[in-house]
Amino acid sequence: MFRAIGRIFRTPDLRRKIAFTLGIVALFRLGSFIPAPFVDFGNVQACLAENQGTSGLYELVNLFSGGALLQLSIFALGIMPYITASIITQLLRVVIPHFEALYKEGQSGQAKLTQYTRYLTIALGVLQSTTLITVARSGALFPANSNPACAQLITNDAWYVILLMVVTMTAGTGLIMWMGELITERGIGNGMSLLIFTSIAARFPGSLGAIGQAQGIQTLILVLAIGLVIVALVVFVEQSQRRIPVQYAKRMVGRRTYGGNNTYIPIKVNMAGVVPVIFASSLLYLPALVAQFNQPAAGQSPQAWVTWIQNYLTKGDHPLYMLLYFLLIVGFTYFYVAITFNPEEVADNMKKYGGFIPGIRAGRPTAEYLDYVLTRVTLPGSIYLGLIALIPLIAFVLVGANTNFPFGGASILIIVGVGLETVKQIDSQLQQRHYEGLLR
Repeated sequence: MFRAIGRIFRTPDLRRKIAFTLGIVALFRLGSFIPAPFVDFGNVQACLAENQGTSGLYELVNLFSGGALLQLSIFALGIMPYITASIITQLLRVVIPHFEALYKEGQSGQAKLTQYTRYLTIALGVLQSTTLITVARSGALFPANSNPACAQLITNDAWYVILLMVVTMTAGTGLIMWMGELITERGIGNGMSLLIFTSIAARFPGSLGAIGQAQGIQTLILVLAIGLVIVALVVFVEQSQRRIPVQYAKRMVGRRTYGGNNTYIPIKVNMAGVVPVIFASSLLYLPALVAQFNQPAAGQSPQAWVTWIQNYLTKGDHPLYMLLYFLLIVGFTYFYVAITFNPEEVADNMKKYGGFIPGIRAGRPTAEYLDYVLTRVTLPGSIYLGLIALIPLIAFVLVGANTNFPFGGASILIIVGVGLETVKQIDSQLQQRHYEGLLR
């Protein structure tokens, strides 16, 4: 292992790529601590020190920004606008035929889709930064704190100050998007995924330290042991796949023989990745958002439906919230897999190039067989995603840790997935230059 790591740093090209990636990551983390204009840094830090856990409404965005959201930094929005824009663009392929046609055009069409994603990212950056600044001005960014400083996070309420803050945070989102593309082009691994990986990994020490300080060293050791088991199980499931054998018939083109080889279609147990967790979290945040903007005036009692939402759908420790969260993840997993994997399209492509599944006729029977296998494989994958997503909520009930418990939910899925993909890319780079790679 150490010899393989040594070969990495003895290879000039690979060493430059890793150094470039680490430099961009360092700049990304530095920007997460630089406050936006007219933000009272002292008041923000005082509220963060007293805050006992992120409100569920901002938990996901704060997680993906590496804690920059609650610090009102220039990178407060993090990579979340780009993630949302990418998901929306992918979903629009189903309802807009032009988007689907662009996707099928190949590299030129996908370049246009990427450009649309960038424009949508900037638009979402403007919308989300305006919402964040409005919430910070109203004092609702830290709703659990009674410190009056939490209502005075912005030192000036003039219109030009708000405009400058919106422009700064939106520009920060655009800069993060550009840095991610730079890593993909000149560094190692997928740039956007690595920036998300960095944001989540940066919160691990603080989360573990909070557990150790609140529950003691014995609980911390137990959490670490459970975390290692969870990571091992996640790696096992993420690498698991159902391989459907495919044979290609031989065909003569001139004097040459083409085809006749055997391959397989890999259907992963977790084909949807972390997207269903993001979908379910965002959908469950909507009732809390509606309830927050329907708070009664001083001295009045809230409406019955607002009280019901605050009791059952705001905190993750209620069984109804957990059940809805689990069911939404299962449903969104089937929905997203159905969008990203089209059995009829795969069957048509196989038929076009003379491929067939042994024992299955080409055409419609192949599409029905692929759909049957996909449905059966997606069921354990969706249950696995639901259980992984519930781990932080269960830890909140049993251990008393906050909902940013590191070993579970979207965080552990992204950490493991991006880590495996990056290691594979480094391994392939080493194998191009040496007989042995990083992995054996």
